[in-house]
Amino acid sequence: MHFRRIRKCKRHEDGGMIMTWLKDLKENYEVYKERDPAIRTYWDVLLYPCYHVMRAHRKAHKLWEEGKYFEARLISQRAARKTGIEIHPGATIGKGFFIDHGTGVVIGETCEIGDNVTLYQGVTLGGTGKEQGKRHPTLEDGVMVSAGAKVLGSIRIGANSKIGAGSVVLKDVPPNCTVVGVPGRVVRMKNKVVPRETIDQTNLPDPILQDMQVLKRVNNELINRMISIEEEVRRLRAEKGGMMSDGERLCEAPHLREKHDVEIRPEEREYEEVQDCVFGDNI
Repeated sequence: MHFRRIRKCKRHEDGGMIMTWLKDLKENYEVYKERDPAIRTYWDVLLYPCYHVMRAHRKAHKLWEEGKYFEARLISQRAARKTGIEIHPGATIGKGFFIDHGTGVVIGETCEIGDNVTLYQGVTLGGTGKEQGKRHPTLEDGVMVSAGAKVLGSIRIGANSKIGAGSVVLKDVPPNCTVVGVPGRVVRMKNKVVPRETIDQTNLPDPILQDMQVLKRVNNELINRMISIEEEVRRLRAEKGGMMSDGERLCEAPHLREKHDVEIRPEEREYEEVQDCVFGDNI
């Protein structure tokens, strides 16, 4: 009778574990399907490195909180070798976490990641040196960090913000912002679009191009103003009957006035109007 009870309890325990695993599989499928159109069935979840590394991280994080640091690091390093994703067992990660592809992703010990955060390959959430205590980033809910971006130091990325591919972020980012560049800077604020709903890594503002357009516009306006001033000076001299020097007469020669005949009128200027964009300090 004793052995029958043991076998019955074991079957019940195994059945509960299977049901828990299937529930976890279904939840991950819904998360992955929302952000990756490549997934087709529940079983495709088993092919994602993110799924395996997060299962390992949950075990390692539990051991880390119990003070079993070596065992926790052993599990995380095994998972890193298998998946190419290195997550320190001390990192805190919320629900709905998704890493697409994942190769080269590094998440530091004191990272705090909220719910529904999305990372892409090559992302680093790291420190900046040998600081003690909190030395890694905090990502609030809904943040998306695009491929190759580096978020370094004990900084906070506000909820629903988007970090552009290849950016290097070194300072805090307010919520609902888009950051691009090296060093990263805010190029769009109070954006109402939730990154995980669009998963758009390409349609981001280009602050360098916009700065060039502004400089081109200002340069054209300065050229036109100089031409207007020169013409006004010549007109005033002619009205006063002033005598011009030989150099001034040469400038008045038709074949030497070509540079004055290329006035760039407002309707003919070759630049696009710069869209409204809120530029922040370097981040």
